[in-house]
Amino acid sequence: MNTLAGKVAIVTGASKGIGAAIAQHLAAEGAAVVVNYARGKDDADSVVASIVGSGGQAIAVQADVASIEDVQRLFAQAKHRYGRLDVLVNNAGVFHFEPVQDVTVDEFHRQFNVNVLGVILTTQESLEYFDDRGGSVINISSVAIRNPEANSVVYSSSKAAVDTITLALAKELGPRRIRVNAIAPGGVDTNGTRANGVVGSDKERHIVALTPLGRFGEPQDIAKVAGFLASEDSAWVTGERLSVSGGWL
Repeated sequence: MNTLAGKVAIVTGASKGIGAAIAQHLAAEGAAVVVNYARGKDDADSVVASIVGSGGQAIAVQADVASIEDVQRLFAQAKHRYGRLDVLVNNAGVFHFEPVQDVTVDEFHRQFNVNVLGVILTTQESLEYFDDRGGSVINISSVAIRNPEANSVVYSSSKAAVDTITLALAKELGPRRIRVNAIAPGGVDTNGTRANGVVGSDKERHIVALTPLGRFGEPQDIAKVAGFLASEDSAWVTGERLSVSGGWL
């Protein structure tokens, strides 16, 4: 349908998983996409190749979202290549589950620097690039803030901060026609959940049992909702947190 024709989107953490699916979906809807990655250059290049091979537009740009210098470079390269910005998807995130007694200061800061500070820095920078037509900021949250797992105190609290950021910025940036919303995925089959042994385990079966729609999620389930929030179909939507979790809350 090309609901995003003529628009430019930056998707952070887009070299794989949910971020890659969002980048590919936005491109399929007509957007030119900047595929951000921190370390996975080969994966990011593969995402770009898949988009370009399907007739879309995309570039890969390395940047650590917790570094203000990297964030400034990311946005400058997007503007240099495509001339504008319409959509920012704050997908970059890290997680590590461990008992509270094992949490270190370094691990706390690692997760909060990427998951929370990164969202603030990229949104702050986007204000220099969105024009008077406004824009759409989409933050990736998690159902973990309402139904936190044991051993997830740092990750769950970082995602709770993302929800609060979403609400606060929706009010602050609304007068500039910048919409800010969050998507809260449930259990999703990604590189991360596979690497952590969730997929195929009793934990996956437990999550599926608690999910009314009766299955584990796929990255494309999240990407389609991101496409809606990026498009003018959601022009009257801001400050919302959409759980995309098959009903698992």
